[in-house]
Amino acid sequence: MASSVDFSRVRKAVIPAAGWGTRFLPATKASPKEMLPVVDKPTIQYVVEEAAHSGLDDILIVTGRTKRAIEDHFDRSTELEAVLSAKGRAELLELVEGISRIAELHFVRQKEQLGLGHAVLCARHHVGDRPFAVLLGDDIIDSVEPVTAQLLSLAAAEGCGVVALERHTGPEISRYGVVSGRPLREGVFSIEGLVEKPPAEKAPSQLAVMGRYVLPPSVFELLEQTAPGVGGEIQITDALDRLAREDRLLGLEYEGRRYDIGDKHGWMVANIELMLKHPTLGPPLRDYLRGHPATR
Repeated sequence: MASSVDFSRVRKAVIPAAGWGTRFLPATKASPKEMLPVVDKPTIQYVVEEAAHSGLDDILIVTGRTKRAIEDHFDRSTELEAVLSAKGRAELLELVEGISRIAELHFVRQKEQLGLGHAVLCARHHVGDRPFAVLLGDDIIDSVEPVTAQLLSLAAAEGCGVVALERHTGPEISRYGVVSGRPLREGVFSIEGLVEKPPAEKAPSQLAVMGRYVLPPSVFELLEQTAPGVGGEIQITDALDRLAREDRLLGLEYEGRRYDIGDKHGWMVANIELMLKHPTLGPPLRDYLRGHPATR
């Protein structure tokens, strides 16, 4: 498989957001985990904004039967807008109207929960034969330059797919897809293989794949040929393992701070740290934490 894909004009992003959110039960029993608020907006909005700020103006969100709230959030709410307008709440009105203008959004349902690889495969007809980005719907990455933009720059320069990497040590490495490969330069790796959720003692490296990817359209064919793997699901890691072996795939240790919002602890940490950075909410929270007995 020889890659001849032009990665300099990527415009489409795929955001899988169809998972059950079991790590956050009972909060996610009736509400999508991607709609959990972080400071003052839902998780999924941070992800959509990252894609848009990276120059991706055509975004497909893969949802499920219980995820209608995601689509409603990015739609216009004429009733709410009318109320805010009538009350002279111009600042809030601009905020609400702006949500529906972030990017051109499309939605498709994953009718069966068959894994992340299958969720990405649901985007095949929308993406077509062009390279595209994938951003997982419950990961927020706080960075100066959007992480997706970092990946896109490397993909355009090297003419191949790129995945985001983060170093992990100890047992937690077994929660992720892990790469083997060799360094090309600081922070950039040529990936030779990937394995999904290996036992820590068998992990091929300390480099785990995080929830950001820039991929060639050939990955769809690989996903179609991928049998269910870990957990009985179609794993995108297995398809990327073939892509790395048959074509070319790079990994980038990105610059940024990642928050796993599907995890209760990660969600709470994200709220605290991002609120502390908020221009108006941060100072009173900092004063509260300094003076509260539980934080001493």
